[in-house]
Amino acid sequence: IINDCPPGLGEPVFDKLHADLGKAMLSINAVHGFEYGSGFAGTEMNGSAHNDIPLSGNRSVYSSETNHAGGILGGISTGMNIIFTVGFKPVATIMQTQPTINAAGEVAEIKGKGRHDPCVVPRAVVIVEAMAALVLADHLLRQRSARI
Repeated sequence: IINDCPPGLGEPVFDKLHADLGKAMLSINAVHGFEYGSGFAGTEMNGSAHNDIPLSGNRSVYSSETNHAGGILGGISTGMNIIFTVGFKPVATIMQTQPTINAAGEVAEIKGKGRHDPCVVPRAVVIVEAMAALVLADHLLRQRSARI
């Protein structure tokens, strides 16, 4: 969850904020999934249930009772919390024999010996936070430079 993100970051066509967040997260080693807002659960909902209905009141700040959009509408931040989930795959080296093929294309077996591929999980939260911060900083700089 990204708290206190200013509204207006992102672009409506190219450089959408959620697309850039997804690109950044999916560039992290071992990441195999990214969803924001209600994600894939939203595909099971009706539009009437999924739509975030704006609350009346302070017109200078967007708010809604729900946040199925994950704080991003049309590629642009709303000012509400940005919510996304990142999924990591398990490490590939396992200490069990498993089928494979050799250089000649013949069926063979392989068994892992030692740990040769790093496990990102102990550092996953810090890495995801850092990547999200880079994306937000990039969009903040773009927004500020557009005003020059």
